[in-house]
Amino acid sequence: MSQLLHVDSSLGTESVSRRLSAHFAEEWRNNHPGGGYAYRDVAAQPVPHITEPVHQSLIYPDTDHGQSEQERELTAAITREVLDASVIVLGVPMHNFTIPSALKAWLDRIVHPAHMAVPSPLSGKKVVVVLSRGGSYAPGTPREAFDYQQTYLKAILEAIGLGEDLTFVTAELTMATVAPQMAEFRPLAEASLANAYDTLAKLAQ
Repeated sequence: MSQLLHVDSSLGTESVSRRLSAHFAEEWRNNHPGGGYAYRDVAAQPVPHITEPVHQSLIYPDTDHGQSEQERELTAAITREVLDASVIVLGVPMHNFTIPSALKAWLDRIVHPAHMAVPSPLSGKKVVVVLSRGGSYAPGTPREAFDYQQTYLKAILEAIGLGEDLTFVTAELTMATVAPQMAEFRPLAEASLANAYDTLAKLAQ
């Protein structure tokens, strides 16, 4: 049975990344009525940052290396959600040129040498990453080099076997709708958002 894992990381309850990831999830569930669905909101319910060597216990399960039971159970639960998923959608706003720290804490639970093997236990999944950005960081723009959002996610997801079927869908210039100084970019923002909705609907088939 196909299974969708839906992860949001925006602090804003009505944010663009949340609306877009929800759109994908709704379309996917409509297209796969028998599929399973799991949701994790790492902004509303933050994953604690790693404080103990959780990675080693996953590679060598017969030893705990000083880990607490709570630490092991949390990492195992997050890892199981990823392993069980056939499709993953991540809603990711840009925070200070990169991803929210809440999402980084979630990623830290699944990024470890056991998942960097070839082939990785996490491979074979379809991954859709929904990016939202207040400005534009597209190729050829003045801030292209400041994009540590998509570049980081692409590198880290590929490293753990989640890059085989990886698609980024981006809504740019989201601040143009609320910032008067960006009013001239509103048509571009609207077009970018509309294109993101259309693309996600197609990917959810």
